[in-house]
Amino acid sequence: MINVRIVAPDQEVFSGSAESLRAPGVEGSFQVLTGHAPMIAAIETGPLLVEPEGESRIAFATSGGFVEVLDDEVTVLAETAEPASEIDEDRAREAQRRAEERLDAGELDTAERERHQAALERARNRLRVSMGNATGRS
Repeated sequence: MINVRIVAPDQEVFSGSAESLRAPGVEGSFQVLTGHAPMIAAIETGPLLVEPEGESRIAFATSGGFVEVLDDEVTVLAETAEPASEIDEDRAREAQRRAEERLDAGELDTAERERHQAALERARNRLRVSMGNATGRS
C-alpha cells in the first residue's frame, strides 16, 4: 500500500491508503505502486486516479501541479483537484462553450489564444472525469 495525500491550494482533497495512483504527467501519464522509486514529477491537466484499498477508483479533475513519491508516501500538490462526484457538469459545459466561442471569435494574440485553449482543456477534462470517461491514459 501507498499513502496518498492530494492537496489543492484551498484544501486537502484526499488522504488515505491506496493500491495505486495514476497521474497525468507532462511527459505522459504514470502510475505509482508500492515500492516506487523516489521522484518528483510535474503533472498537467488531466484525470488523477486513486485506487483506495478495498474501494472503487476515485477520479479527480486536475489542472496541473507536482507529485512527490518518497518511501510509499505520495503527495500531490495540485493547482486544482476536483473529485468527479463534485463536478457541476452544467457549469463545465458552459465553460467549454465560452472557451470555444472565444477561440472562434477572431483574432487573438498568442497569450489570449493559449489562455482560452487552456480553459477549454480544463472544461473538457472536468466533463470526462465527471462522466466516468477518465482512463488515465495519455
